Amino acid sequence: LDLNKAYEVGDTIRFEVTPKDFGRIAAQTAKQVIMQRVREEEHNIIYNQYIQYENEIVTGEVERRDNRYIYVNLGKVEALLSRQDQIEGEEYNSHDRIKVYIYKVENSSKGPQVFVSRSHPDLLKRLFEQEIPEIYDGTVEIVSIAREAGDRAKVAVRSNNENVDPVGTCVGPRGERIQTIVNELKGENMDIVQWEEEPADFISNALNPADVLEVRFDPENEHVCTVVVPNDQLSLAIGKRGQNVRLAARLTGYKIDIKSESDMQELDEQKVSAESAVQDDTPEQESDTQTQVEDDGKEISIEASAETNDANPDSDN
Repeated sequence: LDLNKAYEVGDTIRFEVTPKDFGRIAAQTAKQVIMQRVREEEHNIIYNQYIQYENEIVTGEVERRDNRYIYVNLGKVEALLSRQDQIEGEEYNSHDRIKVYIYKVENSSKGPQVFVSRSHPDLLKRLFEQEIPEIYDGTVEIVSIAREAGDRAKVAVRSNNENVDPVGTCVGPRGERIQTIVNELKGENMDIVQWEEEPADFISNALNPADVLEVRFDPENEHVCTVVVPNDQLSLAIGKRGQNVRLAARLTGYKIDIKSESDMQELDEQKVSAESAVQDDTPEQESDTQTQVEDDGKEISIEASAETNDANPDSDN
């Protein structure tokens, strides 16, 4: 090997070496391996970029659709919006810009896959954080969310500052804050509910706009209760197709049975009648003793026994 005399000890020398029997097939294989490693590294870069947005809201552009997914362009990757993650009745046209919630990022053999949703309850939570500074900084806290995407949602909030009204803060002046969120969700109705530490009060608030007269808890199951409402508000408490009570149950974590005031009164009367009947049917126990009163007025008890005729040993048979 001829070396240039200008090189000194420690210098790096680069020169091309062609291995023996290095033909076309070997060259093609080497190229494929190199390209595969390059693609894997590109996939890792994209995965690491989007994994940090998991459980966050991003804005993307609708590109295309097939029988399974709507594909949303997020920049370097097409996110997948499945049917169950779409809002029922909402239309998605090409080039529409929409806000989506990233709930899962996977690094599969096909490359990074980002799954997004428009119906996830946490999408609503992130929208509240974006539009309401008091929620973002923790002054007002979202405790729970119950949502039927595209139709109606209930959001329970509480304040960590006694001087801040959590419901009024979320609604905003003239309802501007909540209206921005409603518009983003294409008219989804929104109920803001004040969370209470006392379960009965929280359940009553969750059933708004209906008035609640009483909440009775099942002694055998602490997460089951019966709610009594005025006769003229039974349908309001239950809601259209049972939606109001269904969302209230999800929001509070209780199984809720709605009863009108008259129905509850009738059930109470039936219960009292049944208990009285049981008491009347209980037989009084007959005493096994007889009481004999002595001349001095004191009572003594003697064992009752059947009268028997003792045979006279001296009598004739």
